[in-house]
Formats: sequence, structure tokens, C-alpha cells
Amino acid sequence: MTLARFKPFAALLGLIAAGSLALALPTAAQAQDKPKIIRISYSGAGTGGRPITGGTIISTAHQQGVLEKEFAKDGIKIQWTFNPGAGPATNEQLANGLADFAHHGDLPIIIGRSTGLRTKILFSYTRFGSSYITGPIDSQAKSLEDLKGKRLAVFKGTASQLALGRILKKHGLTERDFKTVSMDGDTLRAAIATKDVEAGFIAPFDLAARGVGKLIYETGPDPDLTSQGVFWVSEEFERKYPDIVQRVVTALIKVAAWSSDEKNREAQYKLWANSGTSYYEYQKTFADTPLKWRLSPLLDDYFVDNLKKSIVQAKEFKLIRRDVDLNGWLAPQYLNTALKELKLEGYWPEFNAAGKPKVAQK
Repeated sequence: MTLARFKPFAALLGLIAAGSLALALPTAAQAQDKPKIIRISYSGAGTGGRPITGGTIISTAHQQGVLEKEFAKDGIKIQWTFNPGAGPATNEQLANGLADFAHHGDLPIIIGRSTGLRTKILFSYTRFGSSYITGPIDSQAKSLEDLKGKRLAVFKGTASQLALGRILKKHGLTERDFKTVSMDGDTLRAAIATKDVEAGFIAPFDLAARGVGKLIYETGPDPDLTSQGVFWVSEEFERKYPDIVQRVVTALIKVAAWSSDEKNREAQYKLWANSGTSYYEYQKTFADTPLKWRLSPLLDDYFVDNLKKSIVQAKEFKLIRRDVDLNGWLAPQYLNTALKELKLEGYWPEFNAAGKPKVAQK
């Protein structure tokens, strides 16, 4: 075969090869449309570090295996990581590319954002919870002022530290008025029982039931003092798999509706008690607010205003050095789609910036 006669044949082979490649490319792209694994970091752990928690709709979803069931047909594995180091540990996982989704209290996610960690806030999961200062059973302190100059424990870098800062500011105090030390929940409970601290930022009920602790101060569900939590996705994961993000959000909002139904209150406490925190403690700490208020996922005016306030206060209390901009941080479209698909629009009351329901509750 001469070179002249070979050229058309070669060109035909080239066209066939190019066509084959074109046909193969969509298949390869489609293979990238879903991940092999979804990694969820939980900013906390059960008693003694056990990988079971309570107190949130995320922990309810974990114990019910909701996401595992949702993605089983796709062959996608759900990997949960429970962090006794709480929010700071979750930030570290995100920084190292080891977390796709997570829940965070307001302070650690603000700290992460201020240091360049890229997340999208998908929905809220808690608000209007009371805060408590607890001391040893024989404490003579009756107020925060009585604790000045004494050892006061709080888990630094977590939402508890920001909430404590708000409380102290209300009373004209700062952390510098105390010998402030950082302790996680398990360590703090032990320190109160052994009287190694004069007080700590922790609920009193289990400690009081054991006869080793007593309540010194509580806020009640004050909208000016409460913390709020968020569930987020990494920007990288959201960019690659928006459809997967929507399925995760929709599955979790369905859990949030179940969790917010008053008829499931007691069943949920029993489920959460698997974490090692007692049914009694959940019963007491959730008694002062309707579940639809406490477990609301809405990114409403109250949520946005409170997040802005948290950013300002975190800088004021010198917990962050840089400003944090909300622009592009919230991704409410996934929540809005889930609410519409599940016919849950209007299920949770919206709150104004002052923390009051926009529509009077029946």
C-alpha cells in the first residue's frame, strides 16, 4: 500500500478512535458523579470517647442509620468520626482534607472560617439551649461574682467558650476575672466531683443526681446568650457532588422533622442516652423549650443575625484575629429544596433577629 493510499485509511482510524474516546468520556465523568465514601465528622463523642452521641438531630440520624440506608443502593459508604476534641478537632480534620460534612458549634466554625477553611453552611441544628455554671456540691458560691479569682473551667475553642464570654459580659466580667482553665466534658465532671475546680461550664443534673455537684448559675433559653450549631459541607465536596449534598440534607431534614415532633420526645431521649449521658440529663436540659424551637434547621433572620453577632463577639473576646464575611458562606438552596420536597415548609416557626417568633404560635 502506497503512502498516498494509506492516508485516508489512517484518517478513518483516527476518526474511529476519536469517536470511541468521545463515547468513553461521559462514562468516566459519570463515574465521578458520586463518591465512594462520605466522611462525616461529629464535634463530640459519648462518655469516655464512645462513638455514639446525643442531643442533636445528627446523633439521631447516626443511631437510626439514616444516611447508611439512603446511600446503600449506590454502594456509598458512610464514615463517621467522633471527636472528643470537639470543634477544634473537626477543624483540624477539615484542614487535612479528612472531612466532607460535619456539625459545629458557632465559635469553632467561625475560627475555621477566619483561618481560611472553606465550608458551606447547610442548615442549623440547635438554638435556645440554656447554659449552666456548676460547682462542687459544697460550693458556697451563689453567683458568678462569688467565683471571681477562682478556677473556672470551660472547653476552650468550642461554642461553650463563646457562650461563657457572652454571659460574663452581661455581668460586667471577662475570663481574666477568673483562673480560667480548659477541660472537656468528661474531665470537667471529674474535676467538679474531686473539687479540683470551683466551677465549670456544664449542666448540673447528672452531677447533682450523684450528689457531687450543684447549680450555681443558669441562663434559661435567652436568645441573646444562646449558642447555635450548624451542619456544613466542605466547598470541595459541594462543588464535585451537589446532588449528593442534596440527598444528605433531605435525609437529615426528614430526621429533624421526626426529632422535632413532641410525640417522639421521650423516645429520642432514650436513644440519646446510649451516649452515656443519662436520659434524666436530656429530660432536664430540653425541658424549657418546644422541640420545634430547639431543633429548628432554619437559616432564618435570627440565625443569620446571631451568627453575625457571634463573629463580632469572637473578635471582641480575642478568640479570632480576622474578620469573617458571611457572603457566599450560607447555602440555603439545599434546605429550601428539602423543605419543599418533604412538604415541611412552615413546619418550623421562623424567628426574627430578636429571637421572637414571626408568627404567634398556637
